[in-house]
Amino acid sequence: MKPDIRQKARQRLDERLMPLKPTDRFQVPPKGWIRAIREALGMTGVQFARRLHVKPQSIDALEKSEANGVIKIETLRRAAEALDCTLVYALVPNSTLEEAVRVRAHKIALRDLGRVAHTMRLEAQGTTDADLEARIEAYVRDTLRDRDLWEQP
Repeated sequence: MKPDIRQKARQRLDERLMPLKPTDRFQVPPKGWIRAIREALGMTGVQFARRLHVKPQSIDALEKSEANGVIKIETLRRAAEALDCTLVYALVPNSTLEEAVRVRAHKIALRDLGRVAHTMRLEAQGTTDADLEARIEAYVRDTLRDRDLWEQP
């Protein structure tokens, strides 16, 4: 995928994910979404088990697995359907995808150019911060490619 296509794809995803921020609005209730919704509906565990076509004793384990974060997505989807809900699944970046790429590129450029700047300082040929920022921008623009950003931790 070409860099400009990748950038447009990031921008489209950023736009789609924006309504999900801030993510703290979607914090899982202490006992999990399944139990919270089931109880809010006034549905017993036995009734829920019947709707899921499972044994009643398995409901407690199902609800605990969701609360502990180990439930399978397929099981969560089936539980949502039995509660007349829709499972919404998304990975929501902490910043925008564009910002994540920009920060990562800046970090790599600073690391790579920092070696050169250190050598220049040793030779009493130091550069100003403004000059370094301009060199970083040029390095990111002319040298780094998206695929290079994630090679190292």
